[in-house]
Amino acid sequence: MSMPQVDYWSAAAVRALPYEGKRYETIHGELVVTPAPRGRHQLLVTELMWMLTGYLKRHRLSGLVTSPADIIFGDDTLVQPDLLIGDLDAFARSGDWVDVKTLYLVIEILSASSMQADCFTKRRVYQEQGVPTYWIVDPDNNQVEVWTPETLFPTAERETLTWRHPAIAEECVIDVRELFAR
Repeated sequence: MSMPQVDYWSAAAVRALPYEGKRYETIHGELVVTPAPRGRHQLLVTELMWMLTGYLKRHRLSGLVTSPADIIFGDDTLVQPDLLIGDLDAFARSGDWVDVKTLYLVIEILSASSMQADCFTKRRVYQEQGVPTYWIVDPDNNQVEVWTPETLFPTAERETLTWRHPAIAEECVIDVRELFAR
């Protein structure tokens, strides 16, 4: 499919594009297109999904989803995080991603094609939107950058990664070395 010539992309226009195995996002009206992820990327998504699911299930909570999930932050910003944990009650009722308003954790796994968007463009959007925790998983350096809305520089975790869901007293602890060893 040839892409229409559009200077400014709305979230609605991006949602109307046919699925062709690529990820389409718009950030402040700029179209971001990345190819389907490679194998290692998907293995890391799966591993993190299992680790986080175990944590949530122990406390009888849900809210973890993987991409594609059209998270809309306004008329001209739509992102598809690799993984997210959020309040999905309204989504469960309507089935429409536009109803997802509260995110607790967003995770992106770096790849060569997504590095610029994940590390800079999308990070700024997540910070602007007040996402409490944003993890950038870097498989080339075996580390996870941890960002919060107010940080200017991330914390780089190479051994232990901790995160706590706001409804749970216990922290989720992930052995970063084990994550990358699998």
